[in-house]
Amino acid sequence: GPLSERHLMDVRLGELPAWLAACDFSPQGLLGGVQKAWNSYYDKYINVKRGGPAGISMLLAGYCLLSYGWNYQHIKCHRWRKYH
Repeated sequence: GPLSERHLMDVRLGELPAWLAACDFSPQGLLGGVQKAWNSYYDKYINVKRGGPAGISMLLAGYCLLSYGWNYQHIKCHRWRKYH
């Protein structure tokens, strides 16, 4: 199909700049992309007939990594401090 309708994983490395130029980076386009990604994730991991804890655990692990990344500077400052 057309380059603008391909998924990121289907784009070859040489076609990447042209694919990025064809993307819609307006706020509405970014919101639509996030919504499409969430729906894809939800359909693949959470809304399945024989689902397990994988979808929820991936979401929680991502949240833990993200919150650790946000708080890393604060944690790093207190790492070597002794409390006795």
